[in-house]
Amino acid sequence: MKPINIQKKFEKFTDHWHPHRIAVVDDMQVLLAKIKGEFVWHAHEDEDELFFVQKGVLEMHFRDRVEIVHPGEIIVVPKGVEHCPKSRDEEEVHLLLFEKLSTKHTGEVLDKKTRTKYPMI
Repeated sequence: MKPINIQKKFEKFTDHWHPHRIAVVDDMQVLLAKIKGEFVWHAHEDEDELFFVQKGVLEMHFRDRVEIVHPGEIIVVPKGVEHCPKSRDEEEVHLLLFEKLSTKHTGEVLDKKTRTKYPMI
C-alpha cells in the first residue's frame, strides 16, 4: 500500500503497444501503455476497457465513427465492440488502461503486436 507515481512508471519503458501492469484491484488490472501509429482491429467479447489518456491524443476508431480522446479524458469501450486505437500523425500517446485480468490484449485476433503477458513495473 504505497503511492504509485505514474509518470515515473512511464519512464521505465519505451516499447509501443506493450502494456505494463502497475496494479491489481480485485479482478481488474491497471496497465500503462505507450502507443504510436495504428493498432489491430479487435473486440473483447466479455470485457469492457477503460482508456485514460495521460499524454498525446488518442483516436479510437470504431467501424462507424472515430472518437478523439485528449489528455485528461477517458473513453470506455463496451464489451463486444470492435475498435482500433491509433495515435495522430505518429505521435506517441501515453495511456492508462483499466480492464479485467481475463482481458486478452487483442481479443481473439492474433497479430505480431499481440502480447500474452504484461510485465509488472
